[in-house]
Amino acid sequence: MKYEKLTGAAEYALEALKNAGADKAVVTAFNGSTTEFNIDGGEFSLMRTIFNEGVGVTAYVGGRNGGASTNALDRESIDGAARDAVAAAQSAVPDDAWDISPACEPQDFPSGALECDRDAFFEAVKKLKNDIAAGWPNILIEQLVASYHYGASVKLNSNGVRFTGESGRYEVYLMFSAHDGDKSSSFFGSGVVFTDPTQPIIDMGSIRADLDAVSKQTDPKAFHGKFDGTLVLTPAMFGEFIGLAAGNFASGGVIIEGTSPWKDKLGTQVADTRLNVRFAPLDPAIVGAERVTEDLFVSEDFDFIKDGVLQCFLLSLYASNKTGFDRAKNSSWALVVPAGDTPLDELIAGVEKGLLLGRFSGGQPGTNGDFSGVAKNSFLIENGKITDAVSEIMINGNLADLLMNLRGISKERVVDGASVLPYAAFDGVTISGK
Repeated sequence: MKYEKLTGAAEYALEALKNAGADKAVVTAFNGSTTEFNIDGGEFSLMRTIFNEGVGVTAYVGGRNGGASTNALDRESIDGAARDAVAAAQSAVPDDAWDISPACEPQDFPSGALECDRDAFFEAVKKLKNDIAAGWPNILIEQLVASYHYGASVKLNSNGVRFTGESGRYEVYLMFSAHDGDKSSSFFGSGVVFTDPTQPIIDMGSIRADLDAVSKQTDPKAFHGKFDGTLVLTPAMFGEFIGLAAGNFASGGVIIEGTSPWKDKLGTQVADTRLNVRFAPLDPAIVGAERVTEDLFVSEDFDFIKDGVLQCFLLSLYASNKTGFDRAKNSSWALVVPAGDTPLDELIAGVEKGLLLGRFSGGQPGTNGDFSGVAKNSFLIENGKITDAVSEIMINGNLADLLMNLRGISKERVVDGASVLPYAAFDGVTISGK
């Protein structure tokens, strides 16, 4: 039986929590492995397989909750974790909003590539290394981490919820820079998640476009002056800015505290009417994403923003009980944004003055959404054309205003296994140099 060992550990842990004094309990027993090989400084440096297993437990006692975990499946270790979780719950502040998911039918969720084809994966990574050397000779791979992840789990709670699942995925993440004599670009990272190691990695995600861009950044120009212009976000940057807005305006903490400018915006327009944002772990383009939420509900795709209108907050069961708003139907960050109707070249051709943002280094936005940071791996856009790579250029704006000032969304989208995102251009951003 595939889950026999994990099921035995999870059932024992649930009983141990009850015996230790828990009113309600949640348990996850898991095991898995990671096979990885690395490239450092352009050469293969590591190949290994590591294994892990353990149990995570959460106890609920008199409106309090506490958690603990162990990296073993034996009964002595589980007993210790159960006692620790109950002790943590007993010392916590009571809050009636804490609860667990209701009973439902048992379900099993297999997903992704459940067997590792190590030989094919190694050959694919070797080919990627050779493709980069041949196509981008001024690029140095500072580090490449290629890994295959397998995991299985049994999740139970004391209401009778029982979910089993296993998933497998390949991941490649590379950090690189461009060099020309004593000149060099800023470092840059690009990654993909996938299930078929026989396909050329160079064609996945935005790796090819990222290498093209960084190879032209060995001699960035200092920018002097300041202007209000158009910020064109690469798909990765678009995802990062959506994440900043979601965390700043719609996450559990800011809704509970009442500090979000969107706290009264549910069902109203918060973005340009052309913007649609979904959290979609079940999308066929998303690899090995969440099938069960952190609160043990079956994950479902949902619209976050539809036609510019805010559809829901990103709330856990606790935050939902605390605020009275609906719980989010998944707890993943599997972002899917539909393509626009403008080719990227036309989008850029319409920009009089702006910046193509490749990487952003900034702090957490203010409560009102004001953001400020340094643009890295970026290019100026002047009179509809991408011109110089620039260094140490600042961008300032407001996230809420940004979403309302959408200029356009590209037809092209990047599918990297973790998200599906287009380029997007926004007006009204302050761009300044030294």
